[in-house]
Amino acid sequence: MASEKSRRISIEQARKILDFNWTGSYTQPGPRLYPHQWSWDSGLIAFGYARYDTSRAVRELRHLFSAQWKNGLLPQIVFNPEFGNYFPGPGFWHAKESPDAPEHHKTSGVVQPPVHATAVLHTYRHAQDEKEGRRFLEEAYPHLRSWHDYLYRERDPEDEGLVYIRHPWESGMDNSPLWDAIMLGMHLRPEEIPRYHRADTHTVSAADRPTSSAYDRFAWLVRFFAEREYDEAKIREDCPFLVQDVLFNALLYRADQDLAEIARILGEDPSPMEERGEKTRRAMNEKLWDEEHAIYLDYDLVSEREIQAYVTPNFVPLYAGVPDEEQARRMVESLKGYFDLENEKVIPIPCYDVHGFGFSPVQYWRGPVWININWFLMRGLERYGHDEEARRLRESIANLVEDSGFHEYFDPFDGSGHGSVFFSWTAALYLDTVMDEEG
Repeated sequence: MASEKSRRISIEQARKILDFNWTGSYTQPGPRLYPHQWSWDSGLIAFGYARYDTSRAVRELRHLFSAQWKNGLLPQIVFNPEFGNYFPGPGFWHAKESPDAPEHHKTSGVVQPPVHATAVLHTYRHAQDEKEGRRFLEEAYPHLRSWHDYLYRERDPEDEGLVYIRHPWESGMDNSPLWDAIMLGMHLRPEEIPRYHRADTHTVSAADRPTSSAYDRFAWLVRFFAEREYDEAKIREDCPFLVQDVLFNALLYRADQDLAEIARILGEDPSPMEERGEKTRRAMNEKLWDEEHAIYLDYDLVSEREIQAYVTPNFVPLYAGVPDEEQARRMVESLKGYFDLENEKVIPIPCYDVHGFGFSPVQYWRGPVWININWFLMRGLERYGHDEEARRLRESIANLVEDSGFHEYFDPFDGSGHGSVFFSWTAALYLDTVMDEEG
């Protein structure tokens, strides 16, 4: 455990990183590599700001909501025109092909996991000024309603209670082994691959990033959406990537609960959100629960089968409260296969089984440690009363950041940092983790 002095220094460093990445209206996830605003990054960053600066958390989320599409879609990226050297930029997305695209912002045409209602409620609960917190709830509520309405209306055509994602980027886990089988099934001829120029491999090590063949398919899907004017009915007719993702739906269920609580605070009727969320919880347990392995598995709507990849984010239903007590107990036992919860010095949990096919300790989402996933798991362990395991995980998160720095992700064997440096959600969730511990 860090000394009180060294922890205070790390807390100050985390705040300085967030200040360094603050643009005046939003926080860059990381300098150079991620200059624009990313959707779930901003939600997670708000958890850190809420601990000490309500106004900054409010402005972060307000800027994202200002770029919401007319149909409720909350975009993955809100582009800053000052930073042009990024792929895929606004000119590649052609989001304006959609009549629903915002008039005053340029955005991508995909989404990211719906952590926003949870972030808004957290900001309100930690507001230094109660009136400011209340005003923000009132301001954010219609945006959140519209966002959730979009997901259930456009991404759940069979009214199952499970929404689909249509691009790996929508999962937040862009390069996960979850998507390998689908990506391999996308047979592209050379003339079908869009022309593009990657900027990411000029900023960080190419060994850390997705392969060119993966990016070919990422880019092809973007063009596929633009050609259909981002019309969901047209897209799902023949889109090769339609997945009911565990992480996305678990966070949606949690967000439904939190949106219902916001409604109660504002004197609105919470029952529509509660009923919709409960439908999602039931559907996850009926369709996505793997009884044999005590984990939730993604479902490929195109091939109509489970995706047999055992990734750590598929334990995030613990955070949301999806499993019952017995399911949760078995999930925690399964987690111990990934993570020695008895070891005080251990590095946090990697995002993929270290013995899994295609594992890499340094390649994006194929095995490194991500602070956000460990933060979700820590909160999930707390939720189900596994307090000692949660405490050890909390300390391992704090120790890793204090020893290795505020990186995007970390090698699960030696703890070395990879990806973007001065990464904002690492700083923000570190703050939430250690400041919660200190009260």
